[in-house]
Amino acid sequence: MNLDHVFVCGNPALDFAATLRARRTARFEMFVTPDRLDAWFLESGVVDALTPSDEADVERAKELREAVYRSVTARRLGETYDAEALDLLNGTAREPAAVPQLTPSGRHTEATPREALAALARQAVELLGGPDVPLLKECGNPECTRVYIDRSRGTRRQWCGMESCGNRIKAAAYRARKRSAPAVGLG
Repeated sequence: MNLDHVFVCGNPALDFAATLRARRTARFEMFVTPDRLDAWFLESGVVDALTPSDEADVERAKELREAVYRSVTARRLGETYDAEALDLLNGTAREPAAVPQLTPSGRHTEATPREALAALARQAVELLGGPDVPLLKECGNPECTRVYIDRSRGTRRQWCGMESCGNRIKAAAYRARKRSAPAVGLG
């Protein structure tokens, strides 16, 4: 499994929820160490500088990630929110969040891991209470559980990303068609 962080969902809260990959099968965890969590925060652009995380921050991040995923899934399917997930999401969103500052070189956001998580929780609340809810889709790859915002023309996007899932599924379908095609005789 690729260890690179991927940002294809159209919203940091959705990309955060996708850090547990292949939820239905292999369940590949991206936050195995505090360093991996810190890297995600920085690569996602949620913050520009971060106080280093510890194991407790990793556990808090995983708990919030699962609350976000359960809430996104419920909203996407038109189901009732899980009360525990909703409490955790709202409670985290109420905590002090990372605040961008204007510097001579531009916008800069420094944060603790808790402040970064609060900022992500607020983004999830905004997403789930906002106009993009009808655009939420789950990737068409049965192995993938990423939810993305489909802003494609006609909302016809099928994959979280072509580089990851789209090309893989299309190549597998092509190979299957080639195998099942009748052999053409040379005689």
